[in-house]
Amino acid sequence: MSAVRVLVVDDSALMRRHLVQLLENEKGLEVQSARNGEEALTLVDRFDPHVVTLDVNMPQMDGITCLARIMVGSPRPVIMVSSITEAGAEATLQALSLGALDYVQKPGGTISLSLEQVAEELIRKIRVAAKSGRRGARRPLPTPAPAARLRAVRLAPPAPPAPAPAGASEGSGDPPGLVLVGVSTGGPLTLEQILPALPADLPWPVLVAQHMPRSFTGVFARRLDKLCALAVSEVATQTPIAPGNIYIARGDADMLVVRRAGRLCLAAVPASEAHSWHPSVTRLVESAAEQVAAERLVCVQLTGMGDDGAAAMAALKRQGARTIAQHEDSCAVFGMPHELIRCGGATAVLPTGAIPGQIARWLNPASLRRTG
Repeated sequence: MSAVRVLVVDDSALMRRHLVQLLENEKGLEVQSARNGEEALTLVDRFDPHVVTLDVNMPQMDGITCLARIMVGSPRPVIMVSSITEAGAEATLQALSLGALDYVQKPGGTISLSLEQVAEELIRKIRVAAKSGRRGARRPLPTPAPAARLRAVRLAPPAPPAPAPAGASEGSGDPPGLVLVGVSTGGPLTLEQILPALPADLPWPVLVAQHMPRSFTGVFARRLDKLCALAVSEVATQTPIAPGNIYIARGDADMLVVRRAGRLCLAAVPASEAHSWHPSVTRLVESAAEQVAAERLVCVQLTGMGDDGAAAMAALKRQGARTIAQHEDSCAVFGMPHELIRCGGATAVLPTGAIPGQIARWLNPASLRRTG
């Protein structure tokens, strides 16, 4: 098998040297480097890398500009190397919206020691990116109406919730049901396509576990809140669950559905060592199943590597929940949806653009009464 060609782009000579040495020590990788965006564009044409790792802040041409040029002129998987600051998170999320496949946190402090901590993650993501193949330039997202206006305008009053099924232990103040979303690599762009397309009068709240570090999720929630008709917030403390909301799990923690004083709430709890990815999709889904009847749950498994949440969603489908797996053609990485499909856990397999409409149709009261 031919070597995977990797282009490392960073304005720091020390960082470039360490990254190149790190990757050259890995079998099957061929590495070149560039000092800035302009050099990177030249090497993209000449070296034709399978994967590019791209610094965000660089002189002459910054990483965002370089990324946009790559996606238009010669699209291929790009992994952003970003600082963990809020500004770094905002720039990285912008890069993911422009078509970057993934990101790693840029080492700080003693570079050689910090690199050792991120080396495994970086190499794993490079190999996943290389397998994902080249991608066409991403189409720009449609410009939504301002979220405040979307929330104020409804085509029709929200329909009353369907009655809860017999035996469901639900409080009088509970929402009629929950939409549970699991997502990882490629998730920010995918969520920016799905969540703004959900209607303002969606009767069930949406709970999202996106694998992401703590420094990113608050910025991501605020970004989504500007795009969506539903209110979007990061769950950092115990939070009552209410319709009209999208809840984003806090990074480097897990989000659980719990009952407090007879009411459904969300709790941000320390990440479980028994689970590999965080926020954990599996823990979110299993906790929801403990509190809400399966018929009152819709599970959505989106792009990402691994199998987080697949078994838990499949178990719920067997109990009466409805589930969606994102279609391979619209996934950045097909791992998580593929695992749901493989274990017979997908009610529907849909491309990104069809998912919001399917959720809205399933939550139509008439549809709920047929299966409730």
